[in-house]
Amino acid sequence: MYPRLLHVGSGSDGTEDSDSSAEREQTNSSESDGNIPKRTRLTRASLRLSQSSQGKLNVGPFLPPTHVDTLDVKQDESPPLTPTGNAPSSESELDISSPNASHDESLAKDPALRDSDKDLSHRPKRRRCHETYNFNMKCPTPGCNSLGHLTGKHERHFAVSGCPLYHNLSADECKTPTSRQTRYKEQVTEMRKGRNSGLSKEQKEKYMEHRQSHGNTREPLLENITSEYDLELFRKAQARASEDLERLRIQGQITEGSNMIKTILFGRYELDTWYHSPYPEEYARLGRLYVCEFCLKYMKSQTILRRHMAKCVWKHPPGDEVYRKGAISVFEVDGKKNKIYCQNLCLLAKLFLDHKTLYYDVEPFLFYVMTEADNTGCHLVGYFSKEKNSFLNYNVSCILTMPQYMRQGYGKMLIDFSYLLSKVEEKVGSPERPLSDLGLISYRSYWKEVLLRYMYNFQGKEISIKEISQETAVNPVDIVSTLQSLQMLKYWKGKHLVLKRQDLIDEWKSKETKRGSNNKTIDPSSLKWTPPKGT
Repeated sequence: MYPRLLHVGSGSDGTEDSDSSAEREQTNSSESDGNIPKRTRLTRASLRLSQSSQGKLNVGPFLPPTHVDTLDVKQDESPPLTPTGNAPSSESELDISSPNASHDESLAKDPALRDSDKDLSHRPKRRRCHETYNFNMKCPTPGCNSLGHLTGKHERHFAVSGCPLYHNLSADECKTPTSRQTRYKEQVTEMRKGRNSGLSKEQKEKYMEHRQSHGNTREPLLENITSEYDLELFRKAQARASEDLERLRIQGQITEGSNMIKTILFGRYELDTWYHSPYPEEYARLGRLYVCEFCLKYMKSQTILRRHMAKCVWKHPPGDEVYRKGAISVFEVDGKKNKIYCQNLCLLAKLFLDHKTLYYDVEPFLFYVMTEADNTGCHLVGYFSKEKNSFLNYNVSCILTMPQYMRQGYGKMLIDFSYLLSKVEEKVGSPERPLSDLGLISYRSYWKEVLLRYMYNFQGKEISIKEISQETAVNPVDIVSTLQSLQMLKYWKGKHLVLKRQDLIDEWKSKETKRGSNNKTIDPSSLKWTPPKGT
């Protein structure tokens, strides 16, 4: 069974190429009725007008190569498609052409095309995929021509993350490993062959005795656990990290006692911290910090925390409760009205985020805090912040799920809620870059799920990236990057094709069925929120 090829293009009428209400009504009615939309003829003049005015990707009847650069691929030929790194424009479209679509006018004007069709007349009619592409989006790196990709798997790129020039490499170096790299890889593979499959009984007893004698005050015995090569790499990494810390300490960037907050007592949880947070010096010197889980005030000792909890009247975050379904609630907190709470929230978040730089200047931001309620109060699950006025339409500036709630679906709920707010605002949103490692994983997983769900539910014949973006509020660039990661966007002979992989859609559907119904989803009907004025 061959996968279905969708192609990238846009409206067929160049004179009303951007936001034609008649075209939209015709498409909507055809999708709802299950009928194939009527196809019209696209001239070169309308194509040029469309590309110059809107930068859109045009699709219409099958045009001869003398009129526009097109691609005609039979489904049974399996061309050597190569992935692309170049992103279509925000209004690019995917067109699933009808196998019985008539192209008599185009064939009559081009004898060469008519003769080529005669040669294939003995074959059964198959689905044709053709498209035009507008290369308006380029890599932002100065001097880069957008060719090549850091992974070596794509022929073009559109972001700095995949730019070979940004990483001081050439496109050819990324495609094929050098002979030195190949030899080194072979040596590493050979050295790792001596890895032990398991420990003997005597070794296990020795390791257990060492652990019982020293506990966490000593490093566990590492011999015979892995290959000598991997153990040597680990020792070198330890030495290098220790050397870097000593250099920073000598330079005064790390003072004695800073970054000493190893754990925090937060509600009924004791959490190990991951990164340094700029708490005041007298608190940063402590090995453990005590934090009120409701007002986020930080204290030095268990006694002070106990006295505070006896007097603290807070049982939920300040601000307005804009969402509630079951035990899950979301509160909108204004950084200008509740400055101390938001500053404490940022300091707490920095203990688990590496790239966060905002701590005290919280007034231009809104914080959306998700909580889980029980008989003692609303416990902090996670939050995300967004600018009140974002010129780049960022719908998330910083996002965090507390460690005790990770890997339970709350991260996707926060992301889904941020896009729900964008839908209410009638905007297309995207998270602010750079994303942390965990944030990037969460967002890629969310975009994949949204895209596969949309393609599974779509029953029409024509689909566009612009329509997907408007319905899901996901930025078109994020949609294209997700298609690339799923290997559903192919680049061949200067043209882009979308490969509809039914195996991925079926796999996603089976996981959804196994997961069943749970409360780890956002219900739009439970949102009681209007966009703040001035946003």
